[in-house]
Amino acid sequence: MKKYSSLAEIQTLIEQKKLSVPGLLDYYFKQIEEHQHLNAFNEVFFYSAASQAKLVQEKIDKGMQGKLAGMVIGIKDNICYQDHKVSASSKMLEGFVSPYSATVVERLIAEDAVIIGRLNCDEFAMGGSNETSYYGPVKNAANHGKVAGGSSGGSAVAVQADLCLSALGTDTGGSVRQPAAFCGCIGLKPTYGRISRYGVIAYASSFDQVGTITSSVADAAILLEVLAGADAYDSTVSRLPVGAYHKALEDAGTRGAQEPKKIAVLKETLESSALDADIKNSILEAIDEFKAQGHTVEYVSFDLLDYLVPAYYVLTTAEASSNLSRYDGVHYGHRNLEAGSLDELYKLSRAEGFGEEVKRRILLGTFVLSAGYYDAYYQKAQQVRRLIREKMEEMLNHFDVIISPVTPTPAFNIGENIDDPLVMYMADIFTVLASLTGIPAIAIPLGNNTNGLPLSVQLMARHFAEQELLSLSHTFLNARQLINH
Repeated sequence: MKKYSSLAEIQTLIEQKKLSVPGLLDYYFKQIEEHQHLNAFNEVFFYSAASQAKLVQEKIDKGMQGKLAGMVIGIKDNICYQDHKVSASSKMLEGFVSPYSATVVERLIAEDAVIIGRLNCDEFAMGGSNETSYYGPVKNAANHGKVAGGSSGGSAVAVQADLCLSALGTDTGGSVRQPAAFCGCIGLKPTYGRISRYGVIAYASSFDQVGTITSSVADAAILLEVLAGADAYDSTVSRLPVGAYHKALEDAGTRGAQEPKKIAVLKETLESSALDADIKNSILEAIDEFKAQGHTVEYVSFDLLDYLVPAYYVLTTAEASSNLSRYDGVHYGHRNLEAGSLDELYKLSRAEGFGEEVKRRILLGTFVLSAGYYDAYYQKAQQVRRLIREKMEEMLNHFDVIISPVTPTPAFNIGENIDDPLVMYMADIFTVLASLTGIPAIAIPLGNNTNGLPLSVQLMARHFAEQELLSLSHTFLNARQLINH
């Protein structure tokens, strides 16, 4: 059986009776077994997925199936699914069974997707390499000595290694886009508030956003269509109508040429000394291709680049300190059984339950929120965030799309950077811009370097302009395929 790259392909084969949903699920189960060494899954839902597959096939046979019938999807291990374990890849939540489902899970099931399992991630989504997971690092399928990226590393590798068709991740500062880039997949972070966060274990609430990792832009579009939209359980979700993203791609395909876009390239990102030469060259080639497709490309200056990472880490650690205070050994989660007092119970439970990186971020966040430092750090970072947002909004008034790298380097070696938090944090330099400003961004693959490691480029657009990103990515990748063939 060959790798399926899109839902449309699977649905056609099911329609032709050449494939069934239970048969497809069995194929993915075998794939997972053969690729256990990649450590992508924390748990495979053998029983519930098989029951779902049977049910979906019955609905297909009656012609009553939903939009996602035939999609086998994995969910990051920080997304709740009723009566299934969820741990955020942390000892703190080991063995915890969710009493309810996240809104995104309910919407997937309502449209007949089959949820195959929960995917490994950095602990509480804190990390950029999937090495902080309590269950060990995820290995990149392109080279098992390299990281998968993080925090949604399991989600990216599951799609990369053909362990499921697509996956849900969460993106706080690049946690969908960076692993997608390291694994040669398409990673979409929608506008903040486009998709409900209800039932997603919180890290930094004003940044967290559910995103998708897929092999095709069409699948990213149909997933966004299903997942987006107002939710009574999440007051931060936008009530703006949800576009027919998937149909718009199909319509654009029948019309042929796309209307020209004004594209800005962030000059400083390509001139950065940290940027790998292969990534730079592949992005320059992509820029030439965009020009050849009739788009206008202009280099623009963004002089706030040096402030992105400091502002991001001050704000997200502050929010993490607040969000993770609930894990105290009393209500649920890991509890120390030897504590002699309540105070000791809190201290020992948290010290044992959290890993090093999570502790580091809680301490940082508690520090920046403390009485003597609140104005100097947290307040200042909020002002910087406002400046960055205003500058981006001004830029997006003149341009449809902004181009930058996703990551400074291709996937690095497992163990190479984990002991140097500063190096790890600076790897987020190109992704946190979209996170600080809440705009949508997509990582799209640009082939591999000479060592076979995937390279990628990032496209960003104004708030709720996901259709711009999807359409541009779709026509760009289609044209590339034709050129390569």
